[in-house]
Amino acid sequence: MATRVRYAPSPTGNQHIGGVRTALINYLFARATGGKFILRLEDTDRSRYGEEYVRNLYDTFAWLGFYWDEGPDIGGPAGPYIQSERFDLYRGYAKKLVEIDKAYYCFCDEERLERLRDEQNAAKSGDQGYDRHCRKLGVKEAQARTAEGKNPVIRLKIPLEGTTVFHDSLLGKIEWKNEDISPDPVLLKSDGFPTYHLANVVDDHLMKITHVMRAQEWIPSAPMHKIMYDAFGWTQPELCHLPMVLGSDGHKLSKRHGATAVNEFRKAGYLPEALINYIAHLGCSFEDGRDIFTLGEMEQLFKIERLNKAPAVFDYQKLEWYNGQYIRQKSDEELARLVMPFLAEAGFAAPGPALAEPGPLEIAAMPLVRERLKFLSDAPKIMAYLYHRPEMPGESEFVPKKLDRHGTIQMLEEAIALVASTDFSEIEAAEEKFRARATEIGVKLGDLMMPLRVAVTGSRVSPPLFESVRVLGAQECKARLQAAKAYLSALPA
Repeated sequence: MATRVRYAPSPTGNQHIGGVRTALINYLFARATGGKFILRLEDTDRSRYGEEYVRNLYDTFAWLGFYWDEGPDIGGPAGPYIQSERFDLYRGYAKKLVEIDKAYYCFCDEERLERLRDEQNAAKSGDQGYDRHCRKLGVKEAQARTAEGKNPVIRLKIPLEGTTVFHDSLLGKIEWKNEDISPDPVLLKSDGFPTYHLANVVDDHLMKITHVMRAQEWIPSAPMHKIMYDAFGWTQPELCHLPMVLGSDGHKLSKRHGATAVNEFRKAGYLPEALINYIAHLGCSFEDGRDIFTLGEMEQLFKIERLNKAPAVFDYQKLEWYNGQYIRQKSDEELARLVMPFLAEAGFAAPGPALAEPGPLEIAAMPLVRERLKFLSDAPKIMAYLYHRPEMPGESEFVPKKLDRHGTIQMLEEAIALVASTDFSEIEAAEEKFRARATEIGVKLGDLMMPLRVAVTGSRVSPPLFESVRVLGAQECKARLQAAKAYLSALPA
């Protein structure tokens, strides 16, 4: 049987790291086994549903660069792929379970259930949850109450004794005492809406899902689902509960650990390749001695046996390292195109369609900034001096340790002459010319270069200086040097 796996998010929030990691593992397993990766929207929670979350889902995966083979937006043979469009199916299967005495109608209203909870809490009873009050209700009586206008729920009959056993590809054999399973959970609500459990099982069966790969937090629902599969006479998909992703404090990754929504990483200037590569390595290994893989390589190398049972810790420093590696692999044109939206947001480039095509300045600047970028969002701050003349810093920024203001002005005069007479197309030759002049006038090269650097870039720490002069042009740099000289000369003694 061909492998079929699915990612089944609920569109009640933006896509986050944990969900994308689950989707990626499913995708890699499908590709590694020659199977299909399916998207299904589990939108039964209408109180929290939002169209903006559906848009975020599609935008996120379009940006990440891996996609499904079947889904709501592209169709497929097992559709519809949105649960709210499948309600008639769920109602039919819920009633079938009642007919074969594996489920029953329950007429307990919310008032009774709330009173039951209060009584259990007050008594500190070990028996928590529904008390199976309607479990022995006859079909005729149920029909009579329905005829009176009462809308029941349908509850699954959990066996009162024994153990439910299922297998997990990663964790092995798992046994669950039936007395520890939530007592007779609701499958179909009184308004005809299915609960997650019914819709999940019916959809996985009808969509011919062969493997369910999901987070370990879903393990408690597995025995309930196994009981339902057995009730229908269906074969349960092979389960694989993925190791959890924890924050540095050992707790489940959440907002308190920083950005967890994928669009926050995107806005912060991470590359999708870096995020995918790092997420894929959370609790999984691909090949010893390597950290960087293309998506295609991971598709070929992925194996369930390479998953770890232990939780993975989300390390922002490691992700930052991945991001830097991928930034440095980009060509000048590719990197310039990637930083353009951030430059536009900072007001350095016009927003709109022109962002797709960086200009000569942006392309020429990439060799200067590539090694200094941790995130794409760093570009505006690093490149600001290329777009406008920096504000004059304090006098101390210009003056080298062994010089005074007068000596610094002399260095600026030397720099003005050198910039005007030097060909910066050959960086090594330009550096040699400056070094020779420093020796000739009896100063250290650094004393000559520091005032030049501050005048041109506005900072003692900047991208490569001679390359910056080449990008800006000798005329602009000469103007900046002259402005710096005038600024220092005008300061009070």
